[in-house]
Amino acid sequence: MRLLFLALLASPAVAQPEFALPLDCDIGMTCFIEDYVDNAPEPGRQRDYACGINSRDKHKGTDFALLDFGAIGRGVAVRAAAPGTVLRVRDGMADDRLMRGVTSETACGNAVLLDHGDGFQTMYCHLRKDSVRVRPGTAVDTGTALGMVGLSGQTNHPHLHFQVMRAGAVIDPFRPDATGTCGAAEGSLWAIDPPYTKTGLITAGFSDRVPEFDAVRDGSARMADGTSDTPLVVYAHAGHAEHGDLLTLLATGPDGTEIFRRDSVLKAPQVSIMRAAGKKAPPEGWPPGDYLGEALLTRAGKVIAHRFAHVTVR
Repeated sequence: MRLLFLALLASPAVAQPEFALPLDCDIGMTCFIEDYVDNAPEPGRQRDYACGINSRDKHKGTDFALLDFGAIGRGVAVRAAAPGTVLRVRDGMADDRLMRGVTSETACGNAVLLDHGDGFQTMYCHLRKDSVRVRPGTAVDTGTALGMVGLSGQTNHPHLHFQVMRAGAVIDPFRPDATGTCGAAEGSLWAIDPPYTKTGLITAGFSDRVPEFDAVRDGSARMADGTSDTPLVVYAHAGHAEHGDLLTLLATGPDGTEIFRRDSVLKAPQVSIMRAAGKKAPPEGWPPGDYLGEALLTRAGKVIAHRFAHVTVR
């Protein structure tokens, strides 16, 4: 009996996977982490693993966002973060920022689900249509190409939603044994922890005027449709910006031509700040079509946060 007890004590701990970056990009240059797992158990609130603002209510994964829609066509590979076996795949959904026909069952879009043993699984969502390269039963290594970043499922901007589960429950790879609480990274599953900053863009959108701060915060400032004579204004709400951060606001027309761009160097640390930039309609009016707005926050040449905005001129 004593020998059995000693043998149990000597048994190795359950092996945890060690994750590599799950896509081909350079964080801070060609991509950034937009949202983390929501570690606020209270409904209607959100906080990332470090007690910051970079999450969304009930968000279940880590979102690696690209900086432009053209990257979808150029192709950014999604790769297995650790060795495993393919359990399920979905492919064939359209890359559609309007999310037409998307349901709760297809919100992940084109996707791959991997099993890593000992109850650990990872899911890769919003892949490009017809880009999935693996099939159920395929054994993969760290870095095996699974597909390409796309715009399928419930998303209106190009990004990879990377979700980690253990025994069916969502866990935060930055705090796997303390998911639901926040603080320093604890028992991280990353081979190399991705860089973190508490600074973030809370929202961005189009309006027909420089909006009031309260209207930005409650969402009433957002304009989805305009007319040919409507002024076009892009606004952004940032949190925890630092002295010297550069906030760029810009808009492009249906043909990709830049309409306006404004760079603002932030002069002091700001817990919460709103900026806006825009342009009146030309005498002949705005051409009909879809207009793209962008808010880009950089620090010393590195991308911290980025948000897209959309409006349709009819």
